[in-house]
Amino acid sequence: MKGDWPIQSKTPFVGGHEGAGVVTAKGELVTDVEIGDHVGVKWLNGSCLACDFCRQSDEPLCPKALITGCTVNGTFQQYCIAKATHVSKIPKGVPLDAIAPVLCAGITVYKGLKESGARPGQTVAIVGAGGGLGAMAQQYAKAMGLRIIAIDGGEEKGDACKQLGAETYIDFLKSDDIVRDVKNSTLDGLGPHAVLLIAPSEAPFQQAIGYVRSRGSIVALGLPPHAFLKAPVFDTVLRMISIKGSYVGNRQDGDEAIDFFARGLIHAPFRLVPLSDLGEVYELMG
Repeated sequence: MKGDWPIQSKTPFVGGHEGAGVVTAKGELVTDVEIGDHVGVKWLNGSCLACDFCRQSDEPLCPKALITGCTVNGTFQQYCIAKATHVSKIPKGVPLDAIAPVLCAGITVYKGLKESGARPGQTVAIVGAGGGLGAMAQQYAKAMGLRIIAIDGGEEKGDACKQLGAETYIDFLKSDDIVRDVKNSTLDGLGPHAVLLIAPSEAPFQQAIGYVRSRGSIVALGLPPHAFLKAPVFDTVLRMISIKGSYVGNRQDGDEAIDFFARGLIHAPFRLVPLSDLGEVYELMG
C-alpha cells in the first residue's frame, strides 16, 4: 500500500503530536483504505520499508523515519498528511477522541511490556505508575495477565493505581528502602520478573537493578534529562539480568494496542478543546 492522504483530525490534544481522524482523500496508489475510514496517525509517520530495520519490523529505528510533529507536520490542525503504509485502521464504533491517547502513550507502554518478555501470571513493577504513561501501562499490564507493583509518590496516586489494578503500591516518599519493599511485595521475595521505568528522574533507573528478579528484565521508557543507566557488571552477569530501552511500537504493535482499547480494556481521560486554545494547552502541559 503506497501513497499519502490528508485526514481530518477530530483530536486537538493527545499529549503529543499524534491523533485520529477520518480519511477525506487518498493517493491513487492507496488500495487498503477508503474515503470515510477512521484511521490513527502515530509518532512514526513513515519509514523507508526497505532497510534492515524495516525488513525486521523495527520501523521506528529506520534511518529515514518520519516523525509526526517533528520532521513532518503533526495533528494539531484540521487536516494532516500521513503515509498510507503507517496509519492504523480504527474500527468505526470506536470514538476518535477517546482512542487518541492510545496512538501515543498506549502504543509506547504496550511495546515496553512486550519488550520486557513478562508472561501472564508474572509480576511487573511499573515505576512512575501514577502518571499518564504509567496509568496506561497498568491497564495494558492487567489486560495482558500480568501482576502489577506500582511505584510512585503520594497517597492520591496510590489510590488511583489500586483502582487501575495494581496489587501493591509502594510510595517512594515513605519508603526508607525501595529495594527491600519491592522484593518483599512479591510472593516469593525474589522480586518482579520485569521493571518498566517511566519515571522522569534518574534515581529509579539505578534502583531497579537491586530489586529485579534474577533473569529478569529492566526496560527503560522514560527520558529524564541528562540521566544515565548504571548497573554493576558482576551482579548483572551472574544474575543474568537484561537491560534494554524501548521506543514506540511497529505497525503490528499499533494494531494490537488499538484492539485492546476497542475491546473496552483500556481507558484514558481526555478533554476536548478548540484549536484556538492550543496555546493554552501547551502552557498547561508545561
